[in-house]
Amino acid sequence: MSDRQATFDKVAELIAPFNKKGVTLTEATSFQHDLEWDSLTVMDFVAAIEDEFDILITMNMQAEIETVGQLVDAVEKLKQTRD
Repeated sequence: MSDRQATFDKVAELIAPFNKKGVTLTEATSFQHDLEWDSLTVMDFVAAIEDEFDILITMNMQAEIETVGQLVDAVEKLKQTRD
C-alpha cells in the first residue's frame, strides 16, 4: 500500500463520523456538493485532520480544496514539508 493510499484511508476514516448521508467516498467526492457539509462541519473536520497528521491547513488552502483527492494531495504535501 502506498503512502498516498494510506493517507486516503485515514482521511476516509476521519470523514466517516461527518458522512451523515453515507456517501461512498472516491477521489472525486466533493465536500460541498456530495457530502453537503456546512462551514461548521468543515472547521471541525479540518481540526481532526490537522490533529491526526500534525499539520496546519491554512484558510487559503481550505478554499482551494474541494474534493477528497485534493485533500489527500494537500495532506501528503504538508507531511513532506513537516518532515
